[in-house]
Amino acid sequence: MTIVGASLSGLYAARELRAQGYDGRLVIIGDEPHTPYDRPPLSKDFLTGRADETQLALSDAEESAELGAEWILGVRARALDARDRTVLLDDGRTVSTDGLVIATGASARRLPGYALAGVHTLRTLDDARALREELTRGPRRVVVIGGGFIGAETASSSSSLGHSVTVVEAAPLPLVPQLGAEMAAVCAALHRRADVDLVTGTGVAGLRGAAAVTGVDLTDGRTLPADIVIVGIGATPNTAWLAGSPLALQDGVLCDDGCVTALPQVVAVGDIASVGGHRAEHWTSATRQPKAAVTNLLAGRTAETAVAVPYFWSDQYGARIQFAGRHRDGDTVRITEGELSGGAPAEGGFLARYERDGRTTAVLAVDRPRPFMRARRELARGAGEERARSVLR
Repeated sequence: MTIVGASLSGLYAARELRAQGYDGRLVIIGDEPHTPYDRPPLSKDFLTGRADETQLALSDAEESAELGAEWILGVRARALDARDRTVLLDDGRTVSTDGLVIATGASARRLPGYALAGVHTLRTLDDARALREELTRGPRRVVVIGGGFIGAETASSSSSLGHSVTVVEAAPLPLVPQLGAEMAAVCAALHRRADVDLVTGTGVAGLRGAAAVTGVDLTDGRTLPADIVIVGIGATPNTAWLAGSPLALQDGVLCDDGCVTALPQVVAVGDIASVGGHRAEHWTSATRQPKAAVTNLLAGRTAETAVAVPYFWSDQYGARIQFAGRHRDGDTVRITEGELSGGAPAEGGFLARYERDGRTTAVLAVDRPRPFMRARRELARGAGEERARSVLR
């Protein structure tokens, strides 16, 4: 068996293969030189210096020995030859395999044409090292492009280090697709409460600077002075190496509900997998999908599904935001615990329920972890019952 992607989901797939009884040759290929590490702390504790690299490691020497895997790190997969069942590597080597787990994740989108010092993305450990080194040089003017989760978390970390921070978001509010306008406005208030400037409804026209960035030009004609620019405008699934293969590629690798691709001996997990038409770039999906994917890979058919209620969390400005379910336009939102103060979460946070046709479809909490977990379990039970009813119809 071969796993392409020495990532969180790749490591979990390796663990599942051994746990489910596979005792043959196991090869894990990764384009980074690092063994698997945890990405969420990169924008938070690692960036601020509260965590070091040893705390990011997802496995140790003892587990590596137990897995008995052959690691090929620092080398990209270049192509998949489905007919010969081989993975071609950038260094000219080929790896033959009876089964393949695709876990190559996604790459940060960049602003095209701007190779200036001081401009950063944050996706990998090397990205985080470079950004942390700059953020420790004393007070700087930081502009974060994009108000999504990575943008908000890096803005929060930068602010906590004493920098002057501005977040630029092209949409009227950050996180509207995920949370809806009403709750997105509440989360936007967290930026302002922390004295971080939030500029919305305008895009980026370009960057200023010769060798190093000095400013960000906005589409409304303004220019923001900047010593550091952090680009957080989303990620693109790493599917280029699969071009020309029989796999269906559309915003990721298309899979059925069990992570099985168009080729029964190939499954996909994590950020690259579009499972049942949905691609989720979240830690929870990356850790849960491998169990079903490996079960189906070993069975040679879809015997188990990986469909689950979507869940994500984000830590911003000392607040923990948790969300489960799917928001849709037209949902009614009710705060059922806690309250708001001046449009922001009051002390003690709150729990909000999204409702449609008399039933809860999603829940959002800020600093209410226990009530949220109860509501999330209720949501999962309801989703399971709905799936069961649909099977019986």
